[in-house]
Amino acid sequence: MNVGFVSGRLAGTDGVSLETAKWAEVLRRMGHQVFYCAGELEKDGPPGLLVPEMYFHTEDADWIVDHAYGTTEAHPDLLPKIGHYAALFRECLYQFIAAFDIDVLIPENALTIPIQIALGVALADVIADTGMPTIAHHHDFYWEREVYKTNCIPDILERCFPPALPSIHHVVINSLAQRDLKAKRGLDAVVVPNVFDFDTPAPTVDSYSADLRTAIGLGEEDVLILQPTRIIRRKGIEMAVELVGRLDDARYKLVFSHATDVDTEYLSELRALAEEWGTDLRVPIDQIDSVRGTHDGSKVYGLWDVYPHADFVTYPSLYEGFGNALIEAIYFRLPALVNRYSVYEADIRPLGFDFVELNGTVTNEAVEAVRSVLGNKQRRESMVDRNYRLAARHFSYETVKERLRPLLAVAAV
Repeated sequence: MNVGFVSGRLAGTDGVSLETAKWAEVLRRMGHQVFYCAGELEKDGPPGLLVPEMYFHTEDADWIVDHAYGTTEAHPDLLPKIGHYAALFRECLYQFIAAFDIDVLIPENALTIPIQIALGVALADVIADTGMPTIAHHHDFYWEREVYKTNCIPDILERCFPPALPSIHHVVINSLAQRDLKAKRGLDAVVVPNVFDFDTPAPTVDSYSADLRTAIGLGEEDVLILQPTRIIRRKGIEMAVELVGRLDDARYKLVFSHATDVDTEYLSELRALAEEWGTDLRVPIDQIDSVRGTHDGSKVYGLWDVYPHADFVTYPSLYEGFGNALIEAIYFRLPALVNRYSVYEADIRPLGFDFVELNGTVTNEAVEAVRSVLGNKQRRESMVDRNYRLAARHFSYETVKERLRPLLAVAAV
């Protein structure tokens, strides 16, 4: 079949784009063809339709969000503006479906989190009008975010995020979302966790990435502790800064990996906190991006160039829909520290993984546990081997294939 993915953005290293790429690869291996429709696309990604207005942060999309939330009184221009873009996106979706002879639509979080509101409206309308078989892939619902609780568009949210339509099959990435969707909307969903291709060995250091440590100012004896997330508050990075400071070893360097969506105010606070704790913080924003490239004539390393150089991963997130970077750490056979966020507690921890754990604060026990892992090769290898075996069993591409196959079979009827 021809499968069409739709979202505001299908590019970069955000969780939605990364998981979409994995699903696309699984579907190709199953014999299907995949196509993308979004406001931002990778240059070397699947064929499809680029609609710049669909991107989350156009001037008008930001205006709509600014006037939809935080108030219960609608600006007189709000609904007309949503309607204008919904009409535009409907036409684009019909064009996309026709041009690529789409058999199944897969909206990626576009019917879930109402950032690009008009796209959600358009998708709901097109699916309702056509009865198009649809697998709605939900990463994080709006009711999980405080920012959306006060709003002046309750009817739109109720109708479109997500819609209750007979041709839509709902997929969520964790069991808590499955429970909430049933309780709040009466809708059943299949859980498909975030995954990795554990049958393919992780990339290693090559000639391009061999000088990465030198490029970011690390010496041969330095220990690279990687914070592989965006620099935003819900990542709880202050705990990583404190942890590395309390390790009290000049060799330990805390390195940030992501150049996109940086909360500059938060980064300033983290720099100040690093000064207090004596943490050697490295923020090579101009040297690391989602993929390899150049910046002002200098080499830029991809995210996966960084992992093979890392010695340890910190993942102290306060909230995650699942935890892509945690699974990445397992894939690259790296030991890790994790804060016990709710989805980790519900869907990952019970499987028996071996991490250094926090429960909202950095404790002496956690500091000593990290020091032990870094100083004991046998302990480290035991940890990463166990985690790899478990993740290969529960979070592999085969998991996606097994859970999508019956949904696609229904769509093919």
